[in-house]
This record gives sequence, structure tokens and C-alpha cells, in this order.
Amino acid sequence: MSLNWLDGAVIAVFFAVLLAIPAITSLKSKSKDSSEYFKSAGSMPWWLIGVSMVAATTSTNSANLFTEIIRRDGLSGNWVWWAFLLTGLLTVFVYSRLWVRSGATTDIAFYELRYSGRPAAFLRAFRALYLGVIYNLVVMATVLLGAIKIGVVIFGVSASTVLVVTAVASLAYSCLSGIRGTIYTDFFLFAVVMAGALAVMYYGVNHPSVGGWSALMSRPEVVARTRFLPDFSNTDALIAVFVIPVAVQWWNVWYAGSEPGGGGYIVQRIMTARTPGHALGGTLFFNVLNYALRPWPWYIAAFASLLVFPDLDSIRAAFPGVDPALVGDDMAYSAMIKVVPNGWMGVVAASLMGALFSTIAAHLSMGSNYIVNDLWKRFARRDAQDREMIFVARASSVALMAAGCILAPVFESAKAGFDMMVQIGAGTGLVFLLRWFWMRINAWTEIAAMTASIVCAVFFQLVWPRFFDTPLLFWQKLLWTIAVTTVVWLATTLATPPESAATVDRFRRTVRAEGRDVGRGVLLTFLAAVAIFGFMAAVARLVCMSGAA
Repeated sequence: MSLNWLDGAVIAVFFAVLLAIPAITSLKSKSKDSSEYFKSAGSMPWWLIGVSMVAATTSTNSANLFTEIIRRDGLSGNWVWWAFLLTGLLTVFVYSRLWVRSGATTDIAFYELRYSGRPAAFLRAFRALYLGVIYNLVVMATVLLGAIKIGVVIFGVSASTVLVVTAVASLAYSCLSGIRGTIYTDFFLFAVVMAGALAVMYYGVNHPSVGGWSALMSRPEVVARTRFLPDFSNTDALIAVFVIPVAVQWWNVWYAGSEPGGGGYIVQRIMTARTPGHALGGTLFFNVLNYALRPWPWYIAAFASLLVFPDLDSIRAAFPGVDPALVGDDMAYSAMIKVVPNGWMGVVAASLMGALFSTIAAHLSMGSNYIVNDLWKRFARRDAQDREMIFVARASSVALMAAGCILAPVFESAKAGFDMMVQIGAGTGLVFLLRWFWMRINAWTEIAAMTASIVCAVFFQLVWPRFFDTPLLFWQKLLWTIAVTTVVWLATTLATPPESAATVDRFRRTVRAEGRDVGRGVLLTFLAAVAIFGFMAAVARLVCMSGAA
């Protein structure tokens, strides 16, 4: 697919604004200290925080994932990730205020506030290394791999071009002015991402094979996929896409962006809030945008793809240069991009780059934050000054970006890596929820939980398929991992001594986690979940009824 001069002009304007925002922010910054660089000196309003969280969550793989889910399982198949709304809302109404009160620069710094001694130090160092380097590189490499495929297949640019452009753009706005510039730029990028998504939706719905909105929503193959709840008569599908996510997954599985109790780049942005109220408002705004509003242009484009590209053969025909064995339902969205005319194609290209840059920059910012505050300043240079910390942050961002670019072409499939990462987090979520309130939990609890979940993940993903003939479904592996991990960490907690009274008292006085506030937060979580899920169901119903009309 070729881009014309108008597309080029749109992309040029996109890059000009992308680089101008952090440059201007850096020049106008009143302070050059580490608090400004890592926390924007606690000055961000709720609406900017919320949009930045959504931008960080949206990657080049998002549209492909939603399209594959809808083509295979219909709208109700999205419960596999919709269930994480419960995680997010609990963070909103219970944990966001606690994180702000903790005063931690990163969520990993929490460990030496909550625990003490060598176990706490080891836990902090290990989690910083694991999340800041290893996990970050896997996520970045996976996202870059998706971008390479889009760039090569759709726009005909080389893999090296994709990597170089991504590296320069992401580093420029994540390093130049720290988290403040990142949040401002995220707002711009999210607007571009949604403009591109709306363009693909509009031209997809009006494609000759579809015939407009009414025709789209009256077709049986589309109407059958607009169910908000799964078919309760299909037991296997019901368990996999609804029962397990809603009953177990959301509170007992750690996953980036949806950590039980909050974590990662979500907490990083919470820490930039002006007040605890802004932290709560921003996190709530993120959850409403992320689950109830953001995905709909992609959902509708996925419905249209059922008519434009009804089967895998039609998708393969759209990509004659791609190995047919590699073509799946996820590529239907990439095929839909081809129906967009020039001019708007520039907007779509910019939106794909915006989704890519915002995700990469979020992980660069998060990774460098961990490396500086939880490794460098904590263990290597306790007396490191602001200038040195900012230099190390920028240097570590460059190193992470380079390593991600090297790893990306090596990856052939993200599926096994994705399954492994989810499996590794299984069973640890309950610890992250309870550690704020149950003072019997200690550093050994978290060490045991992490160890058990990692061992189980390796066993079920790598060992079981080789030595056992009975295949296990993913949800079965998940439940076994949760059960084993929970038994291990509970036994470890009861078998090891509790934290000292001084440590517990310091923690309680700092975060002030009062039972009345927690009870009210749980009630608000329930009410907000009912309201947002109800809104989502109403939208799905209106979409279906509009076709019948």
C-alpha cells in the first residue's frame, strides 16, 4: 500500500507536534530535580492522568486482539479482559489513595515501607530487575514485533525503519522532560489513535461489501456476535471467557496495567496527581475510557470485517506476499486498513505509530524509574544526586530501547510469551490486595508467592506438554497455578515470623488504611462496576437494535 503526498504531510505534522510537546514542556519546567522528572512534582490533574493511562495501555496489538476475539467468540469473548475492570475499580476506590499516602516513587519502593530487613531489600531488588528489565523487554519486543509486521505488510517499510523511528520518537518524548512530558504527549497521541480508529471504522462500515450501518447491523453473522453475555448453554466457552475471568482471574492474577491493588505505570501516574482526589478521579476516568468507550471503533470495524473479509482465504488474498500459514483472524483489522483512502491513510498510519510510541514510552519510563530508584539509588549509589539520577534514567531508557529492538526480530510468536506472563502472575494477586491490611503477611510471603507461580508456570507451559499426554486448557493451568501458589504463600506466612511492631506501626501511620474507608471503597467499587457494565450492555443492545430498525 502506497502513501501519497497528503499522507506524508499528515505524518510530518504528527511528528512535529509529537516532538514539540516534550521540548516545550522541558523548557518551561520550573524544576530540574528528580521529583519533577519522575513524579512531575505531584502536579497532574485527574483528566490528564486518566488519558495517559489509557494511552499507555493501548498498543498496536489492541485492534488486532479485539478483532480476533469478535471474529471467533463475538462481543462476549471480551470478558477475558473486561473482568479486569473490577481490578481497576478496586484500585480507584481503595488503593489509589493508599498509594498517594505511601509517598513511594515507584510501586516497588513500597516493599521497604511495608517490610524490613534483608528479605525486603532482596524483594525490592528482584522485582525491580524482573519488572524493570526482563518483563519490560518481553513486552516491548512483543509490541515492536507487531509494529514490524504492520509496517512491512501494510506500508512496505523495512523492519529496521520501524525500529529506528520508534526508538527515536519514543526516547525523545519519554526522556526529554520526564513523566510530565510523557503525560502531555500521551494526551495528543491518544487523540490521534482514536481518530485513526474512527477512520477505519467509517470506511469499513461504508465499504460496498457492507453497505452502511443498517445493512451491517442487520446481517445475521454480525447480530449473532453482538451478545454482551456469552451463551450459557456452551459450558466450555462460558467457563473459559466468563466464569474464570469474573470469579477468579481479576483478583488473583497479576497482569501489567491491571495489577490487583495497582502497580506499574498505573501507580507511576497515580504518584503524579495533585491530590489523592485527583489520583482517584484519574484512575476512575481511565477505567471508564478504557473499558466502556475506547474499544468501540475497533469492535465495529471487526463487525464490518466479517463481511469484507468473511474467511481466512479472503484475508490471505489481501496479503499475497505473506505466508498463508501465518494469516489468522487477527490480521483482519490490518486488511481493513487497506480500505481507507489516501489522506485518511496518513491519519491511520499516525494513529498506529501513536499507539506504538505511547506503549513503548510507558515501559521505558517505568523501567528507567525502577532502575534508578529501586536499584541504582537504593543499592549502588545511595548518595546519588538529582542530576546523576536523571542521567542514569535516560541512559537506562536508551539501553532498554536498544535491547528491545534487538530482541523484537528474534521473536516469532507472542502467544507462548503472553501465556507465560499471565501464568507467572497467577496466584499472586491476593497477596497484593491483602498486604495493605493483613499485617501477618511479610516479605517471605511475596517471595514464596512469586517463586511458586513461576515454578508452576514453567511446569505447565513447558514440562507438562512434553511428559503428559493429557492436554490442559489454559484456564485449567490457571486454576492449578492459583491453588498451588495460594497454599504455598499461606503456609510460608504462617511458618515465618511477622514483621516487627515498629515496621507495622510505621506503615499503618503512613498509609492510614482505615476499615471504614475500605468498606466504603468496596461498596463504591461494586456500584461503579454495575454502572459501567450496565452502560456497556446498553450500548451493545443499542447497536443491535439499530440494525433491526
